[in-house]
Amino acid sequence: MEPAALDYRSAFLHAPIGLVLSAQRQIVDCNDRVLQMFGTTREALIGQSFAVMYPSAAEFQRTGERIVASLDAQGHYADDRVMRRLGNGELFWCHVTGRALDPADPHARGIWSFEDLSAKRQITAELTPREREIAALLVEGQTSKLIGRHLGVSPRTVDIYRGRLMKKYQASSTPELIHKLLSA
Repeated sequence: MEPAALDYRSAFLHAPIGLVLSAQRQIVDCNDRVLQMFGTTREALIGQSFAVMYPSAAEFQRTGERIVASLDAQGHYADDRVMRRLGNGELFWCHVTGRALDPADPHARGIWSFEDLSAKRQITAELTPREREIAALLVEGQTSKLIGRHLGVSPRTVDIYRGRLMKKYQASSTPELIHKLLSA
């Protein structure tokens, strides 16, 4: 018996995780899960900049810079970040994994997966864009020095933001803050 031919388009559209094909940080194609996750339609998303999925233009810009600086030799990148639903503007934690098809030109063309983490991790405090970035890097286990290098700020600046996060989450230590960020 001959195996049934795989329908790659159907597999892409109905994958259980959000998938996006990109060119120059614009959405070339996406699957149904991305549309559900971001509360939008295909017509509203295709051809748009990824910027529409971010809480702010500054976060979009800084994430793009971080991707270029952090790609591994094969062009892979992954992080947890706060994204914005287009349908209602709600902010949510999202795990993003991607691959630049040409590591020498990371934004030329890429394949990206999006996993909604809101069932596991809620945003329970009003955070600034920089606080969201630092919270995401703290959750990854990075030190103030590494976060500072990553974001182009001093470790002391990171410590100030960490202190603000600790106050907002009523945490008395960094491990307690991380626990609250992960379990909120």
